[in-house]
Amino acid sequence: MLTIHRESFFEQTIKKSVFICCLFPVSTLEEIENCFKKVHKEYPNATHYCYSYRIGENIVKASDDGEPSQTAGVVILDVLMKKKLTNILAVVVRYFGGIKLGAGGLVRAYSSTTSEAVKKIELVPIEKKVRLTLQFPYEYTNDVFKIMSSLDEIEHHYDASVTLVYSVPENDKETYIQALIQKTKNNIKII
Repeated sequence: MLTIHRESFFEQTIKKSVFICCLFPVSTLEEIENCFKKVHKEYPNATHYCYSYRIGENIVKASDDGEPSQTAGVVILDVLMKKKLTNILAVVVRYFGGIKLGAGGLVRAYSSTTSEAVKKIELVPIEKKVRLTLQFPYEYTNDVFKIMSSLDEIEHHYDASVTLVYSVPENDKETYIQALIQKTKNNIKII
């Protein structure tokens, strides 16, 4: 899976209609809502704000926003899916220029506008992360914190021993496990 790390915009005119694709990196529905507000503010009075977004593998939505059914939102989504993009919102703003494009023309317009926007931006791989639960005696707390300092801590519990839960890139999991075992002299339980 791939994503983007910054916003990107592409504009083209087709038979007097202006199509503007706005790409945003997103990871929550709240971020999507904020991006919609930004697009509406930046491009007021547009005829259509067609969009598609994908978060992870399961959260997917597309909208034709008044264009004929299946001519915009799913077309935008198709471009994102073919490029294996996720954690992305694509909004294609259309200012109608007075000439009807027909269903085929709309499909080509929304597809090409989205495709060109995607071509302009660097696509980056998404690291798959796994959950790592660590349980160890208090005396190793500083050592464990040093090893895990660059990662996101999800949970922590301090009882008879310390329990920490981290989100770890799957490709680096074994490296962290070996470092933790060595530093704690194998006095650690890793789940």
